[in-house]
Formats: sequence, C-alpha cells, structure tokens
Amino acid sequence: MTVTAHRTAAAAAVAVGVPLLLTTLAAGPAQAHGAPTDPVSRVVACSPMGGSNTRTAACAAAIAANGAPFTAWDNLRVAGVNGRDREVIPDGQLCSGGLSAYKGLDLARADWPSTRLTPGAALTLKYSSTIPHTGTFKLYLTKPGYDPTQPLKWSDLPSQPFATATDPALVNGAYSVRATLPSDRTGRQLLFTIWQNSSTSDTYYSCSDVVFPAAAKGTGGAAAPATSSPAQRTPSPTTKSPEPPRTTSPAVQTPTPTQTAASPAQETAPDDLTPVADSDSGGNTALPLVAGGAAAFLLAAGVALTAWRRR
Repeated sequence: MTVTAHRTAAAAAVAVGVPLLLTTLAAGPAQAHGAPTDPVSRVVACSPMGGSNTRTAACAAAIAANGAPFTAWDNLRVAGVNGRDREVIPDGQLCSGGLSAYKGLDLARADWPSTRLTPGAALTLKYSSTIPHTGTFKLYLTKPGYDPTQPLKWSDLPSQPFATATDPALVNGAYSVRATLPSDRTGRQLLFTIWQNSSTSDTYYSCSDVVFPAAAKGTGGAAAPATSSPAQRTPSPTTKSPEPPRTTSPAVQTPTPTQTAASPAQETAPDDLTPVADSDSGGNTALPLVAGGAAAFLLAAGVALTAWRRR
C-alpha cells in the first residue's frame, strides 16, 4: 500500500471515529436514576445503603425472592409507558414495576421497614437522584381498608394522586415534593410514587410503607380529636363548691370513601416496553463503557500510525 493510501485510511478512521466517540460521550449521562429516601422506599431500605433495614425479615425475604441484592436501587424504571401505568404495570407487581430484577419488592407483608406519619399533616417527600431531569411526580396513598398482607393492586389506590409536582429542582442530590396528607388514613398504608420523566422515555415506580396512628374506638375510623378540659376551680376552705361538669366535643365522623371497582383488565405490554433495569449496578454504566471503547479506538489508531511511519 502506498504512503498516500495509508495516510488516506488513517484520516478516514479519525474522521469517522472521533465524531462517534464524542456523540457517545455526550449521550452517556442521559440516564436518570432515583428513588424515595424519605419516607424510605422498599428498594432503598433493602439496598446496601439501607443500613440496619437490610437485616429486617422483610428485606431478607425480598432479597431471597429476588435472587440478588438491590444494588441498583436507583434504576427501577420502565421505558415507553407514557402515562399508561395501569395498562402496562400488572396488578400485584406495582412495587417492582413489573421488572423481574425487582420482584422481591412485591412481597405482601405487614413488616416492611416503615415511616410514621400523621393524618392531615404536611409531608415533604425526599427523592434521591443522581442526575437532574425534568418530569412529573405523582403521589398516591392506599385507600382506607388497605390490607398489606395482600398483593398491591391498582384498585387499592385512588384514581387520582393526592399530590403532584412538575420539574422540581434537584438540590443536594434530591428532589423535594411537598404535599398535605389525606386526613382519613389509619394504621399501615403504602405511599406509591410515580416519576414520569419528560427528558427521557422512562417512568420510575416506588413503594414506601408508612404507618398512621390507630383510630380511637367510636370515631368511625378517624383519629379522635383532641379535647381540652375546662379550668378547674379551687375550692374554698370553708365551702366546697361543686365542680362544673366537663364538656366533651362530639367525635368527628369521617365518611369512608366508597371502594372503586376492580382494576381494569391488563393489557400485554408491547415489545418496545422491555424493562431496561440493570441489576448489576445502580449507577450510570455508560461512561466506563465508553471510556473503554475510547481507549480501544486510540490504541488501534496508534498501531495504524506506527505501521504507516515504518513504511
């Protein structure tokens, strides 16, 4: 091969390879990752960053059912759902998003690590994320009467979220979603969070187990309102004055919402909805792979250049 031919081949390799390399590097950070840390989600509680939660019976059972630890705690995502959550994600698989790599999260148990909340109080959900992205958060709370020992179904959730937030800022590695909790929940419930990205095709699903104070007897399922006692009179040394009768506020009856009909028939997800979760790594693996590809490319270019010089 002539010197001119070698020079032309080398120039062509650089012209083709460099733009492809730059394009791949630019596309590397496009994956969004995240999950709720407060109230703690199941996937975070049972992940290596879950601390003592990972040693609970529920997490041990989830990891055993999964066949692997939840190292990719921030990667529970399904591509191409585009708002059709109830059609794509099957009943009984809401916490895993229908992904086999997270099936242990769907175990119906009443002992998952949980967070105590107060009915009707303000809530600030912290959603940890590694890369800023735009999208809408939707928060659902299971209906009164929810049974944690039964698989979670769409019919266990209201048709509309009790709170939404679009494009909140990523501050110190987390999104903050502020809301007011429903006032008619008691006992163990489940906070279900959907994060539908608008800058990617991914939708993230997560389950956070929460516990509200138990209802007092005779309150119809609602927590008993606080009552204040009237001021006590000090009896006279010579005359014993009768104590005025105590007044008690009537218990507030909170109507229980009617149960919705059974969840609609599930449709089979098309091929383009193949789960994209990677159970081997919770971070973005694109950049190390690209770095390896870049090194291989530069090595090949160097060999070609050395061969050309020797000619």
